[in-house]
Amino acid sequence: MEGLMAINGVVNGIVWGPPMLALLVGTGIYLTIILGFPQVRYFVYMFKEVLGKIGQKQGDEGTITPFAALSVALASTVGSGNIAGVATAIHLGGPGALFWMWITAIFGMTTKMTEAALAVRFREKDEGGNWRGGTMHVLEKATGQKWLAWLFAFFTTFAAFGIGNATQANSTAQALELGFGVPCWISGIVIVVLVALVIVGGVKRISDVTTYLVPFMAIFYIVGGGAVILLHANLIPDAIGQAVCYAFNDPMAIPGAIAGWSVKQALTKGVARGVFSNEAGLGSAPMVHATAITDHPVRQGTYGLFEVFVDTIVVCSITGISVIATGTLTGRPDLTGAQLTLTAFQSVLGTPGVWILSLGLAMFAFSTILGWYWYGETGAVYIFGLKITPIYKFLWIAICLVGAIGGGGQFLTNLWDLSDTMNGLMAAPNLVALLWVSNEMRKMVKDFDAKRKSGELK
Repeated sequence: MEGLMAINGVVNGIVWGPPMLALLVGTGIYLTIILGFPQVRYFVYMFKEVLGKIGQKQGDEGTITPFAALSVALASTVGSGNIAGVATAIHLGGPGALFWMWITAIFGMTTKMTEAALAVRFREKDEGGNWRGGTMHVLEKATGQKWLAWLFAFFTTFAAFGIGNATQANSTAQALELGFGVPCWISGIVIVVLVALVIVGGVKRISDVTTYLVPFMAIFYIVGGGAVILLHANLIPDAIGQAVCYAFNDPMAIPGAIAGWSVKQALTKGVARGVFSNEAGLGSAPMVHATAITDHPVRQGTYGLFEVFVDTIVVCSITGISVIATGTLTGRPDLTGAQLTLTAFQSVLGTPGVWILSLGLAMFAFSTILGWYWYGETGAVYIFGLKITPIYKFLWIAICLVGAIGGGGQFLTNLWDLSDTMNGLMAAPNLVALLWVSNEMRKMVKDFDAKRKSGELK
């Protein structure tokens, strides 16, 4: 096991290292240029499409509504990383890390749009009549590289257990214990029961739950975090100014700067957290966008634009600005992760701030468990067929319990480390698919624009 983890450490340093992060952002820049800056052209349209057509079907083929697919995708991306991960990135890289998260998100919007649109374009029905799609289907049907498709499915199947399950269950239980004194073993039992009741119904049940949970938890955190920021409204311009300034200038000039802050650290930590948070380029969310009932692939792609915008530009920014504006970043250099964000909330709102942060963290993490289940199952079904679903459900629930009660010790740590690497490895075949089929995406965007202009599509 020690040898395996040593190898994993080397591979992890590569897949989450500067070259891969540069390729992820570079792919977003390339797609943005050839598609005519869709994050700008469709910015107003995406709000009208997403918020103006909640619950509406936009075609005949698919399993769930476009908004339901978005809800499942957001359930997966808006997770504990938006609270703990953002704070950690800023702690390690300084205020400038927040700026690079924004840059990553701007170009990541186009990447996620492309992923979602291609997933719909190349989706197909499985033996049970359910719509399945995602990078593996794009690679198989559009590029003929079935071996790459198999690798992507393999990485997804096993990455889900750590990234989307054990660590999220642990975060949920820890948050409830921290904020409300609920013992982890009680939280673990409740989590297992709730997760089992949801995933037994497949993607339709998952979407039914997340359609209500995701908007509630997003608004809950936005209001709570917004209160923290507004009570320091006079410091917001300075916080944003620090994020922009120290993305390019030596952050060690900040009073109370933490040793190790540098422009390089700000860039690498900001980009890494941005990619990890919104998952643009990793190929996860397309697996649920592929199930949407829509009349054009690019229409669903605009939901991908909205997904990244909410995850990073809105939610991550609230965390980052709260930590910077309240002075917690330099005032408590000993804190990082969720504790850093918690202290920022508590310093402004007192005990209610602890409750808001704890409940928000618990909901974010729990929703991620639901969304990532569908990703893991989709990968497993691609490799083994529908017969694997009962086994996968059982394993998913079992790992939930292990993660929630904090059991397994080193097992849980090793599971996280291996899953983190596999999560990063998902990006390589996904980027191959995006770049290989980029011309097809350009044609789809032109077709979508033409049909909207002619009135064929609204």
